[in-house]
Amino acid sequence: MKKEIKVWAMTMIAFWYWAPNQTLAQPDSIPVTTLREVVVTATKFPKNVSETGKVLMVIDQEQLSRSGGKDLSQVLNEQVGLVINGANSNPAKDKSVFLRGAAGKYTLILIDGIPVNDPSGIDGAFDLRLLSIDQIERIEILKGSQSTLYGTDAIAGVINIITKTKGNKPVSGSGILSYGSYNTLRANMGVSGSTNKIDYSIGFTRFQTEGLSEARDTTGTAGFDKDGMIQNALQASVGYKAGEKFNIRPFVRYNDFDGAFDAGAFVDEKDATYAASTLHYGLTSEFQYSKGSVSMLFAHNKTERSFTNMFGINDYDGRFNHGEVFVRHDLTSSYQLLSGVSYQHFNMIATNATVTNPAFDIISPYLSFFVNNLNGFSAELGGRYVNHTVYGNNFTFSFNPSFLINDRYKLFLNYGTGFKAPTLTQLYGPFGANEDLKPEESTSFEGGVQWFSANKRFDVRATWFQRNIDNIIAFTTGYVNWDKLNDSGVELEAFYKWKKLTLSGFYAYVEGEIITPVGSGTETKPNDLIRRPKHSFGLNAAWQLTDKLLATLAVKTFGQRNDLFFDFNTLTTSTVVLVPYQLLDVYIEYSLHNRMKLFGDFRNVLNQDYYEVYGYNTQRFNLMGGIRATF
Repeated sequence: MKKEIKVWAMTMIAFWYWAPNQTLAQPDSIPVTTLREVVVTATKFPKNVSETGKVLMVIDQEQLSRSGGKDLSQVLNEQVGLVINGANSNPAKDKSVFLRGAAGKYTLILIDGIPVNDPSGIDGAFDLRLLSIDQIERIEILKGSQSTLYGTDAIAGVINIITKTKGNKPVSGSGILSYGSYNTLRANMGVSGSTNKIDYSIGFTRFQTEGLSEARDTTGTAGFDKDGMIQNALQASVGYKAGEKFNIRPFVRYNDFDGAFDAGAFVDEKDATYAASTLHYGLTSEFQYSKGSVSMLFAHNKTERSFTNMFGINDYDGRFNHGEVFVRHDLTSSYQLLSGVSYQHFNMIATNATVTNPAFDIISPYLSFFVNNLNGFSAELGGRYVNHTVYGNNFTFSFNPSFLINDRYKLFLNYGTGFKAPTLTQLYGPFGANEDLKPEESTSFEGGVQWFSANKRFDVRATWFQRNIDNIIAFTTGYVNWDKLNDSGVELEAFYKWKKLTLSGFYAYVEGEIITPVGSGTETKPNDLIRRPKHSFGLNAAWQLTDKLLATLAVKTFGQRNDLFFDFNTLTTSTVVLVPYQLLDVYIEYSLHNRMKLFGDFRNVLNQDYYEVYGYNTQRFNLMGGIRATF
């Protein structure tokens, strides 16, 4: 592995030497995210944040560029109300998304507005390890039920990952090379450009690490081996403008991941390996007319995963197709309509299922009506009809009013229903399959207020939410619709900018209860939110010390959590308490000249010893140093 690292280092150094004419703009100050920022996730077409009541967070390119030593899960883990369990464990370990305390299966992942899914998984959640942060332009996190616009799985919210698509001149390029703790190398190179008719982007990323033992050795004498990983990622897209009104963009993304894992909590396994790949290709297009636009999306996602351990080889292959057409029509300057229909095909490649290579389809038309800043009032009212080839039909709707007062205060209220369709494993898998399962269905409430100063330098938002999920699919003697789950919480966020100093902070609280059938009645008990803290706090500061030197500091506190521990010796499961912990990260960036930057990312500076998952290692103090260049 050390020989491979030297080869990649020499390649990247040669790449930068070849680019003597590159330029790298120096920001006069740290950019400000204001209420007026245009976004697309909330409504499927560009809209000002001031005209939607939905709760949205944006991780922009400037923030991503200051994350040279992090992966995607670690960046997401720094956001309010979002916990990525496993983000700071061994790099090869699986990651779980908890948005507002909800299990990962209730958050939909989008790439450029198109859903991605792994039909071979138990809950269908997409593996974040199969996405490279170096190929991302920005990330939009939309909270609350979004099934009306995005369909299944969007009960807690959606995370839209927007990839890099083009440069601002005919030929431009970029490169990143970093090296650090655990013999970790990250290398990325990209070429992009644009002309009047055509734009393009091609990027390649290599990430490899020796890692650390996934399972924790509490004796210190067992000699647990390190569980490393190697990842290669490639993406390419080409955009073509046929005149001013029509454009089309085909794309392809490929990601290959090989890693090692262990048998379980405190249990090493030296020969357990994991291999995965995903091939994602398709196209997007848009035709604009005088009062709106017509958009078409198509994507095919092929996921193949293989686990090799003491029990043999287990393969999990899935295919997912998504096709969608939607029309945005401007009735007047204040009223808009959005109508569309989506088709999704889920296919699990498995011969040991109750049906060979099972599949199902979802066809769902939807319609939304928008009011845009009518004397400060904005609203969205929408509905989606769902036809599922196995369980039948269901319907979701949402209503999102907001009111902007004196251009300084925004009051918002969101109400919506959502659903998660049963997965192919639950319907037809080899263990406990039940073809009679119904979808999990939710009702969500959300309300709050946002205030910002006249100069847009100070911004505060307070949000309260409640989420109720019925027909939760659980495994008893098989898969059944069993529990009900009620969650609620509060989020407080603040943003302040003064000259070249930017501060942001948050506090999040979430709690819940679960209602379980018992005999002829039900039992209500607290939901302990396994691996999810009730309390979390974060503070971020970025200071442009000089024209050349930038420093950022990030602090996040995770409150007490519970976990379940399976003891291999007694074959019993018990509840354990995970103590609170705090993470302090420091990032420093220095501009050598107008074409190259050096950076250092120092993580867990306090050297905290903690668990994300009981019995598994987390990274103590670690660092990454590197160089970034463009031409």
